[in-house]
Amino acid sequence: MKKTQSRYIPDSLVTQIILSLVSGIAFAYVSQRYAIEAGILGELFINALKAIAPLLVLILILTSISSYHQGQKHTIRRIIILYLLSTFSASILALIASYLIPQHLTLNTSLLGVTVSPSSILEVLNGFLMSMVTNPIEALMQANYISLLLWGIGLGFAFRNSSHPTHMVLNDISSAITKIVRVVMKCAPIGIFGLVSSTLASTGFDVLWQYTHLLGLLLGCMLLIIFLFNPFLVWWYIRRNPYPLVFTCLRESGITAFFTRSSAANIPVNMALAKKLGLNPDTYTVSIPIGANISMAGASITITVLTLATMHTLNINLNISTAILLSIVASICACGASGIAGGSLLLMPVVCHIFGIPDEIAMQVVGIGFIINILQDSAETALNSSTDILFTAAVCMSSQYQPTEKAEYLRDIPIFIDKKP
Repeated sequence: MKKTQSRYIPDSLVTQIILSLVSGIAFAYVSQRYAIEAGILGELFINALKAIAPLLVLILILTSISSYHQGQKHTIRRIIILYLLSTFSASILALIASYLIPQHLTLNTSLLGVTVSPSSILEVLNGFLMSMVTNPIEALMQANYISLLLWGIGLGFAFRNSSHPTHMVLNDISSAITKIVRVVMKCAPIGIFGLVSSTLASTGFDVLWQYTHLLGLLLGCMLLIIFLFNPFLVWWYIRRNPYPLVFTCLRESGITAFFTRSSAANIPVNMALAKKLGLNPDTYTVSIPIGANISMAGASITITVLTLATMHTLNINLNISTAILLSIVASICACGASGIAGGSLLLMPVVCHIFGIPDEIAMQVVGIGFIINILQDSAETALNSSTDILFTAAVCMSSQYQPTEKAEYLRDIPIFIDKKP
């Protein structure tokens, strides 16, 4: 039975996802009515991921910090610096691209009324800090990943001096939750089939054509980060051709994240890839959950481009100091959008308010964002999640990388074979 199953069903999750994508498109074309009803499969899959992702982030960070080896401290610091650098640089790139290719939106400007005076960045920082100290139970219920990150780190340090049985219990809990997520991820092809077929049957891609320029600018900026900026940072660390590693991370992590649209839900995929690459578990079990919260280059691009498009539409001038403020705010808000599908769009009113744009106009921009959300949010998450494992692998390799015996991809990625002496 197993031999027959393996003959017709590919073992690779990526291959299964591609087949489900093609099947979903064909099903939507053949039967529009039943394709819409098949959307329940996608909703079940996404809701299952949303339900387990907050608990997964909390437990993984708690367990990793509590059993963390002191020798890996500087490695984690360098990975976090790369995460933040990529997020901020993505905002700068989006800022420059929006100046070179200004976008104008169709907005109902009669709702403008009196323009509100620009607020201070301290207001954003205040909300950001308040979200960090949310009750942990409430943070789990509301999927507040910034608060969960803080609680996970705090509890992890608190458990550092616990007894060995306590560490064993934490590790067992972490393993149990990870197994649940793996079971959910095995259903990814079915969920993606439902998502693709229902989306195409209900809306299709016709509605995207009226915003092709805006969508093209967003995707163009993300592609530049994926294929130029991130590889440059990787090359800077390892001094070798970075693209074999870049393409591996995109294939194994980016494709899955493209459809799940949640960096937090894609953590098990990145962890599995890190294990295949033979990276140090003491490093990637800490860096990947943290990256799912602060490595948000895609969200930073979305917030910056949409905000500047709104300002161009309303003829609001943007000087150099204000542009720098926008990049900083976009980076901070991008981190606040962590792990949530469409989270960057939901934070648009916060950024718009800082620059004196009323909520009525900001919500129109959010509505436009949801029109292109099918491709924008998917590409954004693929960039965010693949960057997590990419920078983790790069820093591990630069730190006198020695792959473990379980590194299954040594024959597939030439970059690992040519190690430093």
